[in-house]
Amino acid sequence: MEEPIGTLTTLCYLEREGKLLMLHRVKKKHDVNQDKWIGVGGHALAYESPEDCLLREVREETGLTLTEYRFRGIVTFALKGVETQYMCLYTATGWEGELNYNCPEGVLEWVETERIGELALWPGDRVFFRLLQEESPFFSLKLSYDGEVLEECVLDGKKVDWKAFP
Repeated sequence: MEEPIGTLTTLCYLEREGKLLMLHRVKKKHDVNQDKWIGVGGHALAYESPEDCLLREVREETGLTLTEYRFRGIVTFALKGVETQYMCLYTATGWEGELNYNCPEGVLEWVETERIGELALWPGDRVFFRLLQEESPFFSLKLSYDGEVLEECVLDGKKVDWKAFP
């Protein structure tokens, strides 16, 4: 019998003056992203579209209401022993409200784009950061992990060498 299809998540990188809003995941116990730097987002709730989830998660984690955002790609996380996750990846350049730095998920920080590679990232995140920086058209990226080890990277149906993405 086949397993269920998986869960839907969203992730968003807010862009401002050559910086990205990054979330350093240091507050939750037993967090798969513990100590990693990621964008803001999370799991979709029942009956939510990806955009519903995006807007809710960004508001919950930052206090901001997005006004300009772009759906950049879908990232499939094939994790051994864990349900597959389909992550809708967004960037945002417009929002309203005041940033609430008291995020329950971790520490929010504006990071210069050129410094992103120095952070503790998942190996596959380096691939989609490059795609975002290169303004790649909408993409489908499959990242197969065994624990924290990236075993395979498939971009738009073709295997790629993720080690070429510093």
